[in-house]
Amino acid sequence: MPSPTPGEIRVRLHASTVNRTDTATLRAHPFFARAMTGLFRPKMQTLGMDFAGVVDGLGEGVDGFRLGDRVFGLSPDRFGAHAEYLCLPQSGAIAHIPEGIGFSEAVVCEGAWYASATTRLLDEGQTCLIYGASGAIGTAAVQLAKLRGATVTAVVGSAHVALASRLGADRVVNFDAEDFTAIGESFDLVFDAVGRTSWAACRPLLKRTGLYTATDLGPYWSNILLDIWFGITGSRRVRIPFPDDAPGFVRTLAGLMAEGKFSGVFDRSYPLEEVVEAFRFVEMGQKTGIVLLDIRSHGAVSP
Repeated sequence: MPSPTPGEIRVRLHASTVNRTDTATLRAHPFFARAMTGLFRPKMQTLGMDFAGVVDGLGEGVDGFRLGDRVFGLSPDRFGAHAEYLCLPQSGAIAHIPEGIGFSEAVVCEGAWYASATTRLLDEGQTCLIYGASGAIGTAAVQLAKLRGATVTAVVGSAHVALASRLGADRVVNFDAEDFTAIGESFDLVFDAVGRTSWAACRPLLKRTGLYTATDLGPYWSNILLDIWFGITGSRRVRIPFPDDAPGFVRTLAGLMAEGKFSGVFDRSYPLEEVVEAFRFVEMGQKTGIVLLDIRSHGAVSP
């Protein structure tokens, strides 16, 4: 049983998720991440970024939370949410769960945090295309881009056309039926939310000053190399945005959830005892939205 140190709270966890960040950390992807995550095995033996639960322990000096508070958030530095208890600073990425939202509905931060790194580049009235708008990052990106006042085109497979429309996309392109790069439109921003396309493929979609962003390094690391090159030239046409200010983002997200302006999309649920199977499913790259890890069987989402 972990004990909270001064300034920390302990959360008795009810739910977490298994996501691409977890699987990439486990597999040390890309390989040079081993320098930070462990040369021969992961330094962190317990993964898990997203969490939701109840405060059941307070360290000395904690004044922002009380025992029994329902909370959710992110543990981007320590991970550790694939467990029954988690200690973290009260100043960390943690907020109260809004009324009417269950634990299994509150583990929505990881994908939204990464999506926000791109959607914050949008101004009201701009246009964006989101490729892979059915994953945890993509479904969050559609909602956050609309909240920024952007016009959104979502690119998904046949099974997710209705989902993209329900999330608020202004136009939905079914990549199983048509070539999304030949739809006859140009955009201020093109966002590859699943790391399966490239700058070269998406270049015809960009306006003269349009921006291409991605969540992955791209073929032959092309995205990061282009990011560096366009950074040197000052045009910044290709970016791999990194999220920041996790505490501020989680508090903002709590407000959006309370107002009914943001919600997670869930694929299926696994009990904590089947976390290995959850990792295997996520690594298949076929999930829709979020894969839930049900730690205390409160309001689990069925497969």
